[in-house]
Amino acid sequence: MFKLAISIFMILHGLVHLLYVGQSQRVFELQSGMVWPDGSWTFSRIMGDETTRLVASVFLVLAAIGFVVSGAGLYFEQAWWRTAVAGVSVFSSIIYIVMWNGKMQHLDNQGAIGILINIALIVVAVVAKF
Repeated sequence: MFKLAISIFMILHGLVHLLYVGQSQRVFELQSGMVWPDGSWTFSRIMGDETTRLVASVFLVLAAIGFVVSGAGLYFEQAWWRTAVAGVSVFSSIIYIVMWNGKMQHLDNQGAIGILINIALIVVAVVAKF
């Protein structure tokens, strides 16, 4: 039962990345006034906000796919699920770090909670006995 719950959680965590795709493409706002990933401390200055939003969207779709595949791999007891979830967790965390606006306000709107979840998933991948 725990394995099923973790599998579903990984898949849902991946799907949340797609919400950030909608945010970055300005399809909707996750929160009123939220402009993520505009102002990215790494990309916005070099490429501008519009290109930064496109790059963020592509990377987030890849991360979403990675989490869905990892969750399915765990559920179907594939040996590679640990490596997959660790890799996609690191990838996802890097996305949010490089898309961060460099300010310490509203970190929850910039993926900080997702990074904490990614860390927890890495711990599960290392510690879990299933």
